[in-house]
Parts: sequence; C-alpha cells; structure tokens
Amino acid sequence: MPDSHRGLLSTNQPLVEVYDCAMLDLDGVVYVGPRAVEGVAQLLERARRLGMTLAFVTNNASRTPDAVAAHLTELGIAANARDVVTSAQAAARELAARLDGGAKVLVIGGEGLRVALREQGLTCVETIDEDPVAVVQGFDRSVGWEQLAQGAYAVRAGALWVAANLDLTVPTAGGIAPGNGTLVNAVAAAVDARPGVVAGKPYRPLFDETVRRIESQRPLVVGDRLDTDIEGANTCAADSLLVMTGVTDVRALCGARPEQRPTYIARTLDGLFEAHGVPKRDGEVFALGGWQVAVRGDRLVAQQHGKDRGDALRAAASAAWAWYDEHQGDGGAPGLDGWDADWLRP
Repeated sequence: MPDSHRGLLSTNQPLVEVYDCAMLDLDGVVYVGPRAVEGVAQLLERARRLGMTLAFVTNNASRTPDAVAAHLTELGIAANARDVVTSAQAAARELAARLDGGAKVLVIGGEGLRVALREQGLTCVETIDEDPVAVVQGFDRSVGWEQLAQGAYAVRAGALWVAANLDLTVPTAGGIAPGNGTLVNAVAAAVDARPGVVAGKPYRPLFDETVRRIESQRPLVVGDRLDTDIEGANTCAADSLLVMTGVTDVRALCGARPEQRPTYIARTLDGLFEAHGVPKRDGEVFALGGWQVAVRGDRLVAQQHGKDRGDALRAAASAAWAWYDEHQGDGGAPGLDGWDADWLRP
C-alpha cells in the first residue's frame, strides 16, 4: 500500500501514459445526477485513443451492467456491459467462493443482484422457507419490510450475510435518501450482528473484481469521494486521482485523514492528461507552479499566486495535511478557516 502519510506523488508523464486502466467512479466523476459532467465524453474518448482502458466501477447494486452501459451511452459516453463492474458482481463472486454450486441465496435487493448471482451459478430465493444458506443485501428502491424481515430470519438461522456496500445515503432527484448501509443497519439491529463480507468500496472485493475482469496491470482509481474511492484505493495499494466534480470540496480535501488522501488531485478529468508535480516545502511554505501556500494560525494563506488552479489545490492540500499531521498529537484539528479563499475557487 502506498504510504498515505507521504502526501502526493509526482510524475513527469501524463497519467494516461503511466497507468493502463482508469477505474472510474460514476456519480460525481462521469455524471452528476441526470447529466454527464461537462466535456467528460470527449475526455474519456481521448483517453481510450491514447491506449487507456476504461472501467466504470459502481457501488450501486440495483442496476445490471447492461443497464449502466445503456445509461452511459444515452449520455454520449461509449460503453458496453463488459466495461461496467458493480458491487453486485463483487458480492456474487464472494458468495461463489464460499458456497457450493447452485447454493440458495436469499436476495435483499433487485435485478442487479439476481443477475450477478445467476452469473456465478447460484440460486436466488426470497424467503426463509426456501432454506437459503446465505443472504446478499444491496440497495434497490423495491426493498421493503418483508425483504428485510426475511433476511433477518435467515441471518438469525445462521446464513452467511454479504452486503454489496455500506453507503448510508444515495443521491436522488428529490435529495439525499437512505442507502444500502442504512438498510443493512436495520437488519443488523434486528439480528445483533454485522455482515460477514462487504463487497463494495472502500473494501477490496469490488477493486479485485474490476482488475480480474479488465485484466489491468497498473490501474488508477478515479473518484470524487474520499471515504470510498480514495480510501479503497489506499486499502488495495492502488494509486488514485481525486477529481473535484463531485461531493468532495476543498475543505474536505484539506481535512482528509491520512488513509483518505489521494495520490493525485485535479479539478476535472483533464487531470488524466497532465503531468503532476509535488509541492516543495520550505519551512511552513509549500510551493508549486508559482503558488506559495502556508497555514498561518488556522488559515490557509497564498503568499504568492500562480496560474494553474490545480497546482493551487495541490499546494493547499499538502500544506493542510502537514499541519494536520503535526498538530493532531496536540489536540489540533484541520479546521482551516481559509478553505474557501478566492484563490482556491475555480
């Protein structure tokens, strides 16, 4: 695993030339809500032309790879089912490795899980009366009390319990709604236990499933979330690119715990086509691309301004992380009032 305390890495080549596969998170990286991120279709096509394989990797267990690929195609992004890897597929793989062929698995979820289980030669069931030996749980809008109750009965009876992910929330058109993690917690409260295996990010199985299917030798995890995409990459000894088109803002980036710090930072997927420098430190000052950034008191201060806003982000994050690491033993915290300074805005 990369040393998450060391901060950012540098490369003299564009990332697209250093890594053979981009493991792309979807919401926040490829699209935001119903719309593709501006320019993303052209950027991804450019990456493909330069020889980079693209894998669309999602914690969402409700949709099949065919459905995900169709959605991407509607957004103007070339994709087929072979390019998509879901937490449902990773969960099914984990079950198949532990169960006999044809074993009965009670499904708390939707079609994405059922298709993935059948792909692995497992049998989908819906009630405890069908004698399941395992329970698999993934988000689907159809999940209600009856599915949760049947799953709880099976877990209480000794069935292996596998969760597709533990995401507490999901974004919807109406706002933030309960996610699979919230529903897992409901079952956990009833059975006084936790899932034996979690397949999705930030845990290993989904990353391992992606490498297996894509046959990547040197993947780059590309995400917008520190707690799933970036932490998962660090857990799996993979390098990562954080893009700022999704949920992570500058304040969260500067306050990232060591295990959630990315290898590279870029404002958009344009970062795939850039070489990435590392700020040089001189005392409290971190300098990169004309930017000189330091923490003064509890504020991030730009003592000198450059042109590249990506370099500003990298210098700011490096200064903040160093401040955090040096103060945490003294009860310090990454409060950093200056996170929203004008020089950090796009």
